Amino acid sequence: MKAKTATTLMAAASLTLLTSACGRQAQPPRQQQEPQTQQTDVELRDYGAEPTVLNIDSYTLTNENFRTTLWTGGNLQLTVMAIPVGGEVGLEQHHDIDQFLRIEQGTARVLMGDSRDRLDFVREASADFAILVPAGKWHNILNTGQEPLKLYSVYAPAEHSHGTVHRTAEEAAAAEAEHGH
Repeated sequence: MKAKTATTLMAAASLTLLTSACGRQAQPPRQQQEPQTQQTDVELRDYGAEPTVLNIDSYTLTNENFRTTLWTGGNLQLTVMAIPVGGEVGLEQHHDIDQFLRIEQGTARVLMGDSRDRLDFVREASADFAILVPAGKWHNILNTGQEPLKLYSVYAPAEHSHGTVHRTAEEAAAAEAEHGH
């Protein structure tokens, strides 16, 4: 009797499984949706070394400051920048820091070289281009377009103090001169 009951239960379970599998209609593949991020959701501040997930495009395009630090960890830093029409990041060299930059809006001329007087690496770049600057290279990025150049920059290790906000290039230059950069 026990064997018959067990067999009956297995048959019923199999039939239920088969019926539900056959009766199911094929679902269209789910499209992954980006989290909804509106301008009002963007809080331009340094999130420190806390775990953080953000829409980098929204943060970069919303930023109106020359430089705003978004995240400063022990080995990495993320900043967003807005370079006005005709403006530039400014000629600089980071001795022990590699830098990754990505343009989200605008067009630029990228200059790099082994000395401040010989920037012989010259490239044009625009939205969706990445710029990789090895430690020790002199470099500058000029806004050659008709709109603000919006980009984000990743430094490894961190370059600026936690919470850095420079509203203008002049403010950034004064801060860098004060700290000996």
